[in-house]
Amino acid sequence: MRAKGPPGGSEELAARVAQDRQSTIRQNEPAMPTTVLIVDDHPAFRASARMLLESEGFEIVGEAEDGSSAVRQATALSPDLVLLDVHLPDIDGFEVAERVIAADGAPAVILISSRDGGELEPRIRASAARGFVSKADLSGESLRALLDD
Repeated sequence: MRAKGPPGGSEELAARVAQDRQSTIRQNEPAMPTTVLIVDDHPAFRASARMLLESEGFEIVGEAEDGSSAVRQATALSPDLVLLDVHLPDIDGFEVAERVIAADGAPAVILISSRDGGELEPRIRASAARGFVSKADLSGESLRALLDD
């Protein structure tokens, strides 16, 4: 009869090594990019935001210039994130956020504005959006910080 080795013997060690190897392989696989719908009535901002976010690993799946098209595209494209200007020509961005978030499988919504968030603070807090980023502070890092909360 074979004597049983101490805990952490070669069989257990081999199992842990195999598990660690699989974990390392999963960690080194590229993560799926976060898909984004950019909603803003200014084409120049949409183009700039697209270039910035794509350079930081986001996948832009669509753009919308007003609230009505934002709601339609959010449903049709199923992005992970809707980057949404609060000041739109047809529907207020806060209303758009409520409509988008109310849908099944709703994306995260992050509100943006060229204005300081301070004056919008009560409405931002009352909204179902993940948060707010000023256009001047827009970055992949700022979006990821809100998405990770």
